[in-house]
Amino acid sequence: MREAYHVELEQLAQHLAGMSAQVADAMEQATKALLDADLALAEKVISNDAKVDDARAECEEQAYALLALQAPVATDLRTVLAAIHAAESLERMGDLALHVAKTARRRHPDPVLPEQVRTYFAQMGDVAVKLARQTQEVIQTKDVEAARSLESDDDQVDDLHRHLFTVIMDKEWPHGVAAAVDVTLLGRFYERYADHAVSVAKRMVFVVTGKMPGYGPDEEL
Repeated sequence: MREAYHVELEQLAQHLAGMSAQVADAMEQATKALLDADLALAEKVISNDAKVDDARAECEEQAYALLALQAPVATDLRTVLAAIHAAESLERMGDLALHVAKTARRRHPDPVLPEQVRTYFAQMGDVAVKLARQTQEVIQTKDVEAARSLESDDDQVDDLHRHLFTVIMDKEWPHGVAAAVDVTLLGRFYERYADHAVSVAKRMVFVVTGKMPGYGPDEEL
């Protein structure tokens, strides 16, 4: 019975890792759709979002079944509770990629991004996808040091996001209010995506150590 139970726990972890891969692909494709004004790719991200939602529901159903039927304690209990929270964060990451894709679709055939900010979004997209891939690895390995290293990459996204404000608030900004709003919202989508990746990694640290790493004032437990 215990062997079967631990197989189920491992399956739960693999489902979470699969979700992380899904949302990494979603943001990678959404960023390309944004940069290239690629309507077909944006539509693909939008249609695939339902699969991420289904994956969250499956993870949560499996986690609640383990709580109800196995009454886990200690590390096993932390694993199940962390999985429930991680599935929520991963689903939100998928939603944020969806928002990027919808922005690309809404402005099509026109490009969303003025030329002077394209580089920032290409960089934020690269780092965001890297964070999601690293999160997938952390879920699979439960490597505490790898989990903690995600915060330095998250800082890169935060720095790029802050710099965007200096660009759009410049009195010489020539692209109007609508473009400034798009850039502001898109920057926020990438920032929150990265924050949720770090949150998932922190949950894995909690599984291993029993202690939740510190959170900043704008982060959720």
